[in-house]
Amino acid sequence: MSIKHKFKEMLSGNYPLLAILIGVILVSLPLGLYQNTDTEVEFSTVQGVLKWGYPYLEVEGNLFDLPPLGFYAAALFLLIFGSTIENGVALIMLFGLASTVLVYKLGKEVYSKSTGLFAAAFFALAPWQLVLTRAFLVDAQCLFLSLVCLYFGVVAIRNDSFRLALVSGIFFAAALLTKQYAVFMLIPLLFLYVYHRPSNPKQILLQLGAFILPAVHATLWWYNIIMGKWLLYFVQHGDFGNFNAPGVVPSYSFMTTFLMDYGLGVFFIAATAFSLGIGVLFWKWFPKQSVVFDLVCLVTVLFVLGLNMYLGVALNLKVPYTSAIKYSYQSLPFFSLVAGSLASKSVLLLKSARKANRARIDRLKRILLLSVGLVGLFLLVTPLFASINTAWELATVSHVIFRVQPNQDLGYTFLIPFPSRETMPMPALVQFYGFIIILSGLLWASRHFLLSSMKRCFALLVRKRDRSHSSFA
Repeated sequence: MSIKHKFKEMLSGNYPLLAILIGVILVSLPLGLYQNTDTEVEFSTVQGVLKWGYPYLEVEGNLFDLPPLGFYAAALFLLIFGSTIENGVALIMLFGLASTVLVYKLGKEVYSKSTGLFAAAFFALAPWQLVLTRAFLVDAQCLFLSLVCLYFGVVAIRNDSFRLALVSGIFFAAALLTKQYAVFMLIPLLFLYVYHRPSNPKQILLQLGAFILPAVHATLWWYNIIMGKWLLYFVQHGDFGNFNAPGVVPSYSFMTTFLMDYGLGVFFIAATAFSLGIGVLFWKWFPKQSVVFDLVCLVTVLFVLGLNMYLGVALNLKVPYTSAIKYSYQSLPFFSLVAGSLASKSVLLLKSARKANRARIDRLKRILLLSVGLVGLFLLVTPLFASINTAWELATVSHVIFRVQPNQDLGYTFLIPFPSRETMPMPALVQFYGFIIILSGLLWASRHFLLSSMKRCFALLVRKRDRSHSSFA
């Protein structure tokens, strides 16, 4: 096989993912730079690293109350490319793109390649993700490292591998030294580890030790040895001493408001809920591993959102309440994976309906399988169009509020000092081209299914025409 042929084959196989990445860049660029007090503080902390070598905020000795690794990574990048907020956001975008690749890899590993592609598209186009990758915050870095940890952890559990458990543990330590939200990745890993029921006690101890020790060592090394702080200093944060104002009455519905507004959108949530629903009702029709990972995603999402609601409402803490965009960010990949799994679930149900027709199984069951499969395909497409519509809207505003109460300007706020309508010609057209590129990748990946479906529909129409002609004759 010639090198040229191999290159074409590789490009053909990887085009869908490349199209998603290129398309998302085009969709994101017109959004401008999102700024608020948090972005200014974190950028100032990176300047502290460049000036003093430590993540000090504004003055020497004033250690910022977040783990340090994200600031060191940003400082290195800015040292090479120039210390500007634009370069800092470019780094965050790179982490966002890398996270998109990891969502694809996870979807491919636990569901199917088509699920990985649609999950990556959902994830990358979600307003939640688009905004956080255009703001200078370490959250995107933490999510990337957390996803690397999760991916290697999943593979390690499946292959009972000590080495991969160690790799997963190293990335967990790195994620934990970037932001404490990394602890949420322990939920799916623990669930999967227990499900696979390892039986060798020695192997269990070795794997757990390989995973946990890097995080313990990194925490001790930074906080105790270098900074001279006590062991649990890294869990201290000012967020847990800042309560809601007396006039603010938090409600548990704030999470629903956030998700349905700029968080995910109605269609994204509908796709996730429908995917979980058919995963439960038609579990016999799907591979066991996909049903199990549906449950893993559900447990993880409920835990992350539930803890956020407990902190914001039951404990009346202001920051978890108004900053759900950050506190629940680690749940976004799991929403995307479940919604993306509609790609494989819907196709399996449609194929099952066709097989049922050949086997002359109950007509009602065939109609049910066909209907559910078609609804799944509809919900597979609509969140993408809803997300790009929100992206077009975001490109026209000078500020955005991720509301936690309907019709109230209460929530996490970003300002856009230089909206794209003032700095970029035809931003909507740039985003449109980006969206078309993403759709072309997804269509290319689905070409075999689409062509076979069109052939079957054409054959069905021909048979009906022949029958009507014969009956007329």
